[in-house]
Amino acid sequence: MALPPKAIQGTVPLTFVAPHQTAPYATDTPAHDAYGRRIDYLRVSLTDRCNLRCVYCVPTPDLPHAPHAALLTNDELLLVVRAAAAAGFRKLRLTGGEPTLRHELVELIRALKAIPGIEQIAMTTNALRLPKLAGPLKAAGLDRVNISIDSLDPVKFRQISRGGSLAEVWAGVHAAAAAGLHPLKLNAVIVRGMNDAEVLQLAALTLEHPWEFRFIEVMPLRGVAGLAEEGVVSSAELLARLAAHFGTLEPCEQKRADPARCYRLPGAQGKLGFISAVTDPFCATCNRMRLTADGRLHLCLLRDHEVDLRAAIRNGASHAEVEQLIRHAVHLKPWGHGLPEGVRPQLRGMAELGG
Repeated sequence: MALPPKAIQGTVPLTFVAPHQTAPYATDTPAHDAYGRRIDYLRVSLTDRCNLRCVYCVPTPDLPHAPHAALLTNDELLLVVRAAAAAGFRKLRLTGGEPTLRHELVELIRALKAIPGIEQIAMTTNALRLPKLAGPLKAAGLDRVNISIDSLDPVKFRQISRGGSLAEVWAGVHAAAAAGLHPLKLNAVIVRGMNDAEVLQLAALTLEHPWEFRFIEVMPLRGVAGLAEEGVVSSAELLARLAAHFGTLEPCEQKRADPARCYRLPGAQGKLGFISAVTDPFCATCNRMRLTADGRLHLCLLRDHEVDLRAAIRNGASHAEVEQLIRHAVHLKPWGHGLPEGVRPQLRGMAELGG
């Protein structure tokens, strides 16, 4: 990846910074970080709870959850998103845990979509609740979904997800398609020795369906660093396997800030995406930040830096003050992760960040 103009050192989480302690940031321009990157995409974790326990996401089946009182209320979440929109954020992705477990989700999405400046709302989900929710969510303003599906073998899927039903996920996939949650994207985290032998079968879904199937490298977040160290299958290796079987893959048009490198199999209706955060980082074009369910802005997925918005809100911060804190956090955003230097995130696991 391209080298940054300067480096931000350390991985210690940032403590709460009071609004009056931040530098005054202009409010008439969209937020940019210290490296000139336009940050306009907020991934919002609605809960750290999930109705599955995927091995690359939840390190132990009995992982404790944050108490409900620690999570942002709907009113607090809406305040944050209004302030983020004022700072120039335009796209939201709702994540978890599993976001469909959030109470009053349909009403929340309707309120989020009504916020001036918010142009698109997507959601990453395991699809188990989509047969009932896909239609209402679409009507409320949800634009599209990414659905996690790590194996097409029912037994292996149950093992990876620790009890999930592949048939129920497929029902959710078809419900999303029927509701018009397009473009429909399917995600698989590929782990060597676990599901990498299914890559050809997973990719072949795009031959008959106008979907995008995304292969994601397993990342060394808290609790799964060992699995990640041994299990990473590079996107380059996957591309080579696919080309050897299907023939030369055709590159697709690449959106600058999209983390997935896009290709198409010969004659396919759909596309393939490769997200290689570990072996081929895309930090130079990163445009995103993450809001945890307990109200912290997490500045980089693979670092531990955070700014606490919940503390500010519960201490009476106004909309304008929260906007200043968000702009401050954007300014502090690190250039990228420190995996090549041996830096490993210790603060949160995937279930708390939503990817």
